[in-house]
Amino acid sequence: MVKITVCTFWATLLLFLAGCTLQPAEPENPVDLNREEYRTWKTRGGSYASIRYTSLDEINRVNVADLEVVWSYSTGDLEAGDRTEIQNDPVKIGSTLYVVSPKLKIIALEPSTGREKWVFDPNVPGLLPGGESYVHRNRGLTFWESDHGRDRRLIYTVGPYLLAVNADDGSLVEGFGEGGIASFRQGLGERKNRSVFSSSPGVVYGDLYISGSTVGNAAPGHIRAFSVLTGELEWVFHTIPQPGEYGHDTWDDPDAWRHIGHANAWTGLTLDEERGIVFAPTGSASSDFYGGFRTGSNLFANTLLALDATTGERIWHFQTIRHDLWDYDLPTQPSLVTVQHNGQWIDAVSQTTKTGFVYLLDRETGDPLFPVEERPVPTETSLIGEQVWPTQPYPTRPEPFTRQSMSEEDINPYVSEQEQEQLRLQLQSLHSDHMFDPPSLEGTLVFPGFDGGSEWGGTAFDPETGILYVNSNEVPWTMTMVPAATLVDEIGHVPSDDSESHNRGREIYMSSCVACHGPQREGGGNNPSLVDVEERLTPAELLDIINSGRNMMPAFSHLPDPDKEAVVNYLIDEEFFVLNLNVQESVRDPEQRRAPYIFTGHNRFQTSEGYPANTPPWGRLSAIDLNSGEYVWRVPLGEYPSLKARGIEPTGTENYGGPVVTAGGLVFIAATLDEKIRAFDKSTGELLWEHDLPAAGYATPSVYEVDGKQFVVIAAGGGKLGTPSGDTFVAFGLP
Repeated sequence: MVKITVCTFWATLLLFLAGCTLQPAEPENPVDLNREEYRTWKTRGGSYASIRYTSLDEINRVNVADLEVVWSYSTGDLEAGDRTEIQNDPVKIGSTLYVVSPKLKIIALEPSTGREKWVFDPNVPGLLPGGESYVHRNRGLTFWESDHGRDRRLIYTVGPYLLAVNADDGSLVEGFGEGGIASFRQGLGERKNRSVFSSSPGVVYGDLYISGSTVGNAAPGHIRAFSVLTGELEWVFHTIPQPGEYGHDTWDDPDAWRHIGHANAWTGLTLDEERGIVFAPTGSASSDFYGGFRTGSNLFANTLLALDATTGERIWHFQTIRHDLWDYDLPTQPSLVTVQHNGQWIDAVSQTTKTGFVYLLDRETGDPLFPVEERPVPTETSLIGEQVWPTQPYPTRPEPFTRQSMSEEDINPYVSEQEQEQLRLQLQSLHSDHMFDPPSLEGTLVFPGFDGGSEWGGTAFDPETGILYVNSNEVPWTMTMVPAATLVDEIGHVPSDDSESHNRGREIYMSSCVACHGPQREGGGNNPSLVDVEERLTPAELLDIINSGRNMMPAFSHLPDPDKEAVVNYLIDEEFFVLNLNVQESVRDPEQRRAPYIFTGHNRFQTSEGYPANTPPWGRLSAIDLNSGEYVWRVPLGEYPSLKARGIEPTGTENYGGPVVTAGGLVFIAATLDEKIRAFDKSTGELLWEHDLPAAGYATPSVYEVDGKQFVVIAAGGGKLGTPSGDTFVAFGLP
């Protein structure tokens, strides 16, 4: 029998306690998961926080395999030969679902049946000032209602016009602008007649409609606020600072603001309604690939801006690319997230990029939650006048969600050995040692490509778990610059009929069109070929597209009529000619604003069959724990039927559109080239359900409920990368 004394007991107890580590209680998640905004879809992305989350759980892991089509609606916009798209996620306001058609009609539907209630068509002849009609991409509508709820408006842009439409009957709102139509060119100064519209909806704060823009031809990318009551301009933030404004000294040319454009928040804004902060992600400054006329780090291009929503004043900024030469726009709305760091819950903003980085920043200060390092990058360039910025910011966590380099070992294994060798030789000819290799005359690999990494579909964030879901592309592209003075010798010849009009048409094409359609008019990426365009379009139809734009192409209505006619005449000529510029004169006299180098087009690095030249995956869906910065899972997103038939595992495809995460344990996403919509287990990445669509769903799904029944709606618009266009919205639900 062992005898234990009192002293022995206390000594033993103290030794036991010394071996225990007391764990502090986990702080309670401050996010209210039952917020009303999580149960409806009142704006793009579900809410102004842009987290694409729903607390609805009728559809869940157990029953998702039973999902079926419960209704579909065709907008009637699909016509033979059209290359239209639908990029908007429908918004549900009360008992109505609002969608935007490929040709910019607002259509009000019964959300449980898809029955049409009314249609507003902005392109009815004579409706818009000047009589123009417009077709361009649209990512959704913005809803506003007065305090008493008797005044309900839908606001969006059609070309250079800002429209207010009565949400109850589809009529234009009197008192807003002129008969419901205000100018979207307000506040743009001397360049107000350049191409401008908004591909993404703005946000409403109080009685302010705050919006970025999509611009062309070096138009300014100001962020602006308009009155939702009158359509009048309320405030302007200059994304290229003017004299006396913060950031003006980041441009070596003090007059850069007069002639450099873009730096525009084309992908849309995010709003912290409680703090009154609007977050604006901006793109690159013009021109995209030659920066000799804009040396410096170039604030506020490629920057996440936090602005006072009431006044437009800058609160903080974070620049993700210095002196961008790769068209590495910030491609997505940031997401407002709440995460746990060092035992505390922190309100933050998450921004994904084309380069595959996730920047996680304190929402009030802009300070990174994970360290960001400024690392040296290649600066050597043969382009006259260019000054490459010597460093770029690298977040240390999370790891990039895409690969950022490609070597000879990464050549596509699914082609013949002979073609693999050809691809290897092509890769060897390119500058490909570093993600930030500058543009070059020899050609530079762009990987991640011009379309990311991340793209405009945005990310989904689960406020319950702190996990971010992001879809991404891993497809290489190439970028080649050509001295303007040598183009005649290398590509074309001097025209025999050297008329002034023809020369002017060539000049405008080379200054405004070549970046998308290429010096030989062969197009590339999502940009169509203009070779033999006269066989597909009449001169009048070409002129209409130049005036009004179409899909990805902005309008060039600001050009004088003789210049538009000159471009049309140039395009339908049987022979191809190029502009002859003097390189040295262009560099010595920047007032000419003629870049000494011309970008030869957005070209994918791919096989003869059209597959990416690198090893898969070519598209992925990733789950990232923002509390720790660690990956939870990654899976390929999409597949090629032709490769599947050969027994090849899913490779992923390029994808456009975003995910939605649900309290039912699911991630819904379409986006892929194989024209399917899918549901994944949000915890494991396991594929639980997939369904064919009538056309590819290059949009983000909307999720809402009617009388307790949950619906998932996706726009099947197609129209990219050779996939057929569509005009249908498809709703899924349980039987």
